[in-house]
Amino acid sequence: MSLLARKEEVEARIAAACKRSGRSENEVKMIAVTKYVSLDTTKSVLDAGLLHIGENRWQDVKPKWEALHERGTWHFIGHLQTNKVKDVIGKFAYIHSLDRISLAKELDKQAAALGIVVNCLLQVNVSGEESKYGIAPEHFFHFATEVSGLKHIHITGLMTMAPYEMEADATRPVFRGLRELRDRLNELRIFPYEITELSMGMSGDFEVAIEEGATWVRLGTVLVGKEL
Repeated sequence: MSLLARKEEVEARIAAACKRSGRSENEVKMIAVTKYVSLDTTKSVLDAGLLHIGENRWQDVKPKWEALHERGTWHFIGHLQTNKVKDVIGKFAYIHSLDRISLAKELDKQAAALGIVVNCLLQVNVSGEESKYGIAPEHFFHFATEVSGLKHIHITGLMTMAPYEMEADATRPVFRGLRELRDRLNELRIFPYEITELSMGMSGDFEVAIEEGATWVRLGTVLVGKEL
């Protein structure tokens, strides 16, 4: 299947999920995850009108970013080591994986040095899996309060990764849990602005994530495909 055909199929599936849940398609944005594909394929993704690009590791994305960064909006969606902040700061419009205070302070420090504000999403380990990164839900509000004092970080939303399940619907409680945390965060007014984004749902479960409120879905194989 061609890239354009995959894009049309995914768009149709997003539209159907939105219809089932009474949402507007405009509320859901696709991030094309290009971490496993080449520079040429990433260029083809942008050529197809998929302008939000998701990558996990600076050492892998560096040649792609240097060649193509002016053409799209770049999202850092992988685990970010504190000592790698200097490499990614100012290059990615969004960092989806803020999950500890040491990282928050380093992002704030580096952003202050550049005179910018960095858009971040708080990563929450809703499922509690040991293999997953993210803040434990029971520590989430304390962590959010700490981050709220950092002047060069703007929190745009929350992010989570659901466990792999044979049946996508089994991931529903995880996505619902993230939405409930966001809503409670807004009720508590920890930040002086509304938190709107929910980055959740990947190739195997994005329709369920949309039904539970996802605003960003991170799509690799189902959208971008695989290199031959």
